[in-house]
Amino acid sequence: MSRKIRIAAAQMGPVHLRDSREHCVTRMIEMMREAHATGCKVIVFPELALSTFFARHWMETQTEIDAFFETEMPNKATMPLFEEAKKLGMSFYLGYAELDNSTGTPRHFNTSILVGPNGKIVGKYRKIHLPGTTDFREGYPFQQLEKRYFEIGDKGFPVWWHRDAIMGMALCNDRRWPETYRVMGLQGVEVVMLGYNTHDTNQYHTESKHLKMLHNHVCMQAAAYQNGTWIVATAKAGSEDGYTEMIGGSCIVSPTGEIVAQACTQEDEVISFNCDMDLGKGIRENRFNFADHRRIEHYGLITSQTGVVPPPKPTEESE
Repeated sequence: MSRKIRIAAAQMGPVHLRDSREHCVTRMIEMMREAHATGCKVIVFPELALSTFFARHWMETQTEIDAFFETEMPNKATMPLFEEAKKLGMSFYLGYAELDNSTGTPRHFNTSILVGPNGKIVGKYRKIHLPGTTDFREGYPFQQLEKRYFEIGDKGFPVWWHRDAIMGMALCNDRRWPETYRVMGLQGVEVVMLGYNTHDTNQYHTESKHLKMLHNHVCMQAAAYQNGTWIVATAKAGSEDGYTEMIGGSCIVSPTGEIVAQACTQEDEVISFNCDMDLGKGIRENRFNFADHRRIEHYGLITSQTGVVPPPKPTEESE
């Protein structure tokens, strides 16, 4: 029996500071309806889809910061999205800023959820690879303060059976780290859903716009092939509040590493593909058959060491 799922990536154009959550939800509902009309069963929205990318702004008070966070999901502003998904029988991925008070101590996470066609949350992921700094940097075109505003995720990289497929989630900078996909790959992941917000000029001025997009795609193409999985990556795009543009480039990558659909605008745009969940099976059973070919006895440095430790430099006598 065929296990094809038509999946959409719902790229969002700029979201400005003045834009309300309700405004963002209205846009997402329009894209969800568009995707549904083409037969999509799953739709992936971007990271921090309910607000501008607020981590570029320096904020002094916790009250200012907390205004961008959601204390419950769904809530009044997002309930229409959940209701529309239930009406259409669609699943969706949503990225947002989460304020968790369940332990009595406020905790802030960059979070994504997978919601089923019944409107219930199937799974939750909290971003692990946080980029940026905790301090203000003079002279940069914008700030990148995720380390200031968010805690490192505490849920690892879980996967879930959903719609007869094994699905996982990641967020933005996670896509650049091969460990993200390998941990899910070791759980048999078949679809990785991923939202991101990436500027076309980074705060360190180290990449051209051309390289920015190349690196955006190549890390996901390699990961898709090396783990035999689909990757559905959805961006924010365009210039928010006059800052340098978000790159967009939302894409769907097949288990062969090929980009099979890609956004071509800097606005709200829906792309989709009929994803065959069995396409990666041959890759996982042959070239990347983990059980047959992985040599974990030689991988110790990956989990025992974070930074680079070069070998001792030889002396003149030993050369």
